[in-house]
Amino acid sequence: MSILQAIRIFLFYLLLGTSSLLWCTLSFFIAPFLSFRARYRFINVYWCRFALLLVRVFLGIRFKVTGAENIPEQPCVILSNHQSTWETFFLSAYFQPLSQVLKRELLYVPFFGWAMAMLKPIAIDRDNPKAALKQVASEGDKLLKQNIWVLIFPEGTRVPFGTIGKFSRGGTALAVNAGLPVLPIAHNAGKYWPKEGWGKLPGTIEVVIGAPMWAEGTGPRAIAELNDRAAAWNEQTQRDMGSLPPVAQNEAHSVP
Repeated sequence: MSILQAIRIFLFYLLLGTSSLLWCTLSFFIAPFLSFRARYRFINVYWCRFALLLVRVFLGIRFKVTGAENIPEQPCVILSNHQSTWETFFLSAYFQPLSQVLKRELLYVPFFGWAMAMLKPIAIDRDNPKAALKQVASEGDKLLKQNIWVLIFPEGTRVPFGTIGKFSRGGTALAVNAGLPVLPIAHNAGKYWPKEGWGKLPGTIEVVIGAPMWAEGTGPRAIAELNDRAAAWNEQTQRDMGSLPPVAQNEAHSVP
């Protein structure tokens, strides 16, 4: 990493942290008096767009979206792979309003957590997976009924660029039980914003939005089948964009 790039990254994080503190503090005093949708735009959309501007100006990272025409009018469950912090900025600004799963402890952070608490997040206790799964199902269903997008990272955590994690069924279960589709999204943000370290690389992040996927039936079997289909789509889309190596010839023709 060059000295100039290191300085740009330092300035990026300095401005990102400062703006976050100032904006969350301001939001704490203004947002409670706004309707939920106006509050979401004020707290999340405007600041996330500012964060993306900082990303472009200081880090030289841009993005290109393919498949925007696939977004349904009715909010549903978004299933996206997870490689970096970048996609949380992008998805929070692109889909409005949106709720996502986060650690309950984040809500206790002064001003930042208080501002996040006003956006109807699904705050879970990660030390209690069973209770967390039930909470996602219960609160997620209520949010969908309020026409709020629900973002699920089915891999559960950030995974390094060039790999893909196992998809959990929580997101597809939520969609099937709500009678809604899942909206699959794949990206290669980790190529420019690695999971580990502070280093960033300039370039253009590819974001692909797939067609909504509906379950073929109801019940556990339909949930599992939809989850497998969404995971397969994400994996193939990442291969198509060069994020994963192509399938070997003998593997492609093997019979399971």
